[in-house]
Order: sequence, then structure tokens, then C-alpha cells
Amino acid sequence: MKLATFALAMTLYSADRSVEGNPASPVRVLVYEDLQCPDCATFRRMMDEHLLRRFGAKVAFEHRDFPLPKHNWARKAAVAARFFDGQKAGVGVAFRRQTMERLGQITLETFDEHVRAFARAQGVDGAQAVAALDDPKLQALVEEDYQEGIARGVAKTPTVLVNGKPYVETFSVAEISSGIEAALRESAR
Repeated sequence: MKLATFALAMTLYSADRSVEGNPASPVRVLVYEDLQCPDCATFRRMMDEHLLRRFGAKVAFEHRDFPLPKHNWARKAAVAARFFDGQKAGVGVAFRRQTMERLGQITLETFDEHVRAFARAQGVDGAQAVAALDDPKLQALVEEDYQEGIARGVAKTPTVLVNGKPYVETFSVAEISSGIEAALRESAR
């Protein structure tokens, strides 16, 4: 099965969380991300090219929003991702992926149009998607993730927790794969 098809088939939105991979897995990889962060975009590619292919059937990759204050449209992007999560399975993840792929093209001034265009391509009303950026419930979900991250000591993105073990900002595929393999072995005991 092609990666994109697998990722959509194994993506769900549950309990206000976007989860890729196997949502029933006891191994949880929590991904604290900022959709305007270049290091997060690098990790997104690592997930798509390596981690989901290798571990997607065995591990739950849970997205957590951690928009850094230094990024001027990151919080809006997190709110938009939450809106798209609620549309249908996989759309929020697709928005996260496309936003990180286009970091160099998006500005605060062009962000709303990015949301509108993405919405139209998904068969979602673009005006409704942009209006959702001001939805207090969606903003509260993003803030809840952010505060949870602060409480866990998250300060940089991406911060990826593999069953609690942190990988921060820049790390290799081999390093995180080793951590996931150890967590899988531990869960099998």
C-alpha cells in the first residue's frame, strides 16, 4: 500500500487528537509541533519517509500543538488543523503536512488564503474554515496542548516523546527509531 493511502487509512481524530499509525498501540509517540517550524517540517518528512512506513502498523503517533510565540501564524495554523481534524479522518494531518511543505510560501498576510485553498481542495467551505480560526473551542484545544507541553517541560519544537523519552529539535532517524524499537520491546513484555 502506498504511504499516503496507508497514512489516511490509519489516521483518525479521536478525543480531540490527531493520531497517525495504530491508535490502539500501547506505544505512544507524542509529537509536540509548531506548524511554522522548519525543524518540525524536517521531522514531518522523517515521519512520512521513514517512521510511518516502518512503525505505522505498530505505533500511535499523536499530534500535539505547541505553537511557539516567535512564529506569527503558528497558532492560527494549529487552530486550522483542529478545524480540519473535525471535518473527516486524515484531513487535519493532510493540512499539517501541506502547511509544513509550504513554509517558505506562507506569510501572515497569505495564511488565510492558504487555509481557503486547502479547504476548497478538500471539498470544505473556505469561508467556514477561515471563520473557524476565531472559534474559542478550537483555540482552547490548542491552548490545552500548549499548556500540557509546558507542564511536561517542552520548550522547543519538535519535541517528540516516545513513551515519555524526549527527542528534542534535531535528531536522526536512527536515534528515534532506536527509541521506538525499545518501547515496542518493552510493551511486548
